[in-house]
Amino acid sequence: MLIDTHCHLDFPDFAEERDALVARAAEAGVGRLVTISTLISKQAQVKAVAEAYENIWCSVGTHPNHAAEEPDLPVEAYLEAANHPRVVAIGEGGLDYHYDYASPEIQKPVFRRQIEAARLTGLPLVIHSRSADDDMAAILTEEMGKGAFTFILHCFSSGPELARVGVDLGGYVSFSGILTFPKSTELRDIAASIPRDRLLVETDAPYLAPKPFRGKRNEPSYVAHTAAVLAQTIGVSEAEIADMTTQNALRCFSRMPAL
Repeated sequence: MLIDTHCHLDFPDFAEERDALVARAAEAGVGRLVTISTLISKQAQVKAVAEAYENIWCSVGTHPNHAAEEPDLPVEAYLEAANHPRVVAIGEGGLDYHYDYASPEIQKPVFRRQIEAARLTGLPLVIHSRSADDDMAAILTEEMGKGAFTFILHCFSSGPELARVGVDLGGYVSFSGILTFPKSTELRDIAASIPRDRLLVETDAPYLAPKPFRGKRNEPSYVAHTAAVLAQTIGVSEAEIADMTTQNALRCFSRMPAL
């Protein structure tokens, strides 16, 4: 069984066929899904998706590109949102300097408050990091010094140094369909360097569909293609990568029931 550790099933892209999408995932061997929050103000719809299916869980958090929409939420808002049986993570929080939706000065405190929420709840923090490697590494290192927390570098597409820092701090590294792209040689080299007990797979659906669906809308069933490339990259069978990444996901998302 595979677990899609990061998708966005509350997005309008899936509104008309969510049941069919979940069924296709099951047929492809993707037995569990984690649908990820981008705004605390929209937590109700994310939770509603998780409540509607026995094999879907969710997160609560503020995406860095939406940080200006929720710049002043206190840690308590995240703690209250996380007090729900289907919530297994905080986030996705982080830093995104590729887009200009929110300044770094706004993004950083929003991110730090989500780190504190992860620390206090014991839930993993799902981290979005784009074009912000140095600041991300510095904040993670500084915050880990204040007290341990679990985190996932989701949809990893950064450089080897951030991967190294993440692993050294005890984090997980999750790979999306980007891993399957022909020009992603450096990313596959990074994936091969990650300890096997820190590897996760995801779709980030509806974005970043893997080969052979690149350019089309992504969906959770396609995580099997990313897992197959990850297996080839680290030299194990597809059955082994499924077992490995599933056990890692269950350890990381500790609120999710065991199989």
